[in-house]
Amino acid sequence: MLRVHAVRAFSDNYIWVLADTDTHQSVIVDPGDASPVRAFLDQNAYHATAILATHHHPDHVGGIPKLASPEVQVIGPAQEKIPGKTHSVSDQENFVLPGLDLDVHVLEIPGHTLGHVAFYVPQLSALFCGDTLFGAGCGRLFEGTADQMHRSLQRLAALPGDTLVYCGHEYTLANLKFALAVEPDNPALASRRDSDQARIHQGQPTLPSRLADELQTNPFLRAEVSAVHAAAERHAGRPLHDATAVFAALRHWKDHFNA
Repeated sequence: MLRVHAVRAFSDNYIWVLADTDTHQSVIVDPGDASPVRAFLDQNAYHATAILATHHHPDHVGGIPKLASPEVQVIGPAQEKIPGKTHSVSDQENFVLPGLDLDVHVLEIPGHTLGHVAFYVPQLSALFCGDTLFGAGCGRLFEGTADQMHRSLQRLAALPGDTLVYCGHEYTLANLKFALAVEPDNPALASRRDSDQARIHQGQPTLPSRLADELQTNPFLRAEVSAVHAAAERHAGRPLHDATAVFAALRHWKDHFNA
């Protein structure tokens, strides 16, 4: 049986481990810290066959040197320096996960970093998107432009609605506060806030989320919705003539948002 496990790291990171519970083969996604991953693998008698890296930030790749070995492939974006990388992947490339026999489709999604990629696994309806798409939010623009990030998010939004979004951080409740400031009358947002708060209180992650739910509640995927457009214009204090301008205004608003 194939499963996706969440391994917590630092204050709010998730390291994802795809595992076959029968063969005990596993693949690690974005291991910023080796210690919790090693403990999880040992506890479950899992053996890593590969590491996937979505982008170069240390909280996503810092654990790779201690987890890598000649038997472990390190797969990451061609345009970024990933420690120990053995296989570079580019946009629209397809490959099979070592040991798990799962097809993976690569999407380049620049914005947070210039070479950021996502890994989409159709058999699991799973999207591993690092720090681009978050629960009810999106990543900051550290290297790319608003136009790049908006285009990247639109690519992810075009995936099937039942896609499960496995992102890199537990930011959902904070992101929902901002989303409710943008769309206070969106009933889907109030419902999601209540259900995700309950998960956190029970010690459970809010992730993965469903892409269909993100499309109903994530303001960064809703720049073309009239209520979101109007809210962004009110906050910016000027007309915003297209969805990219709305997205940029939302990202700037979120960067300075205090709940």
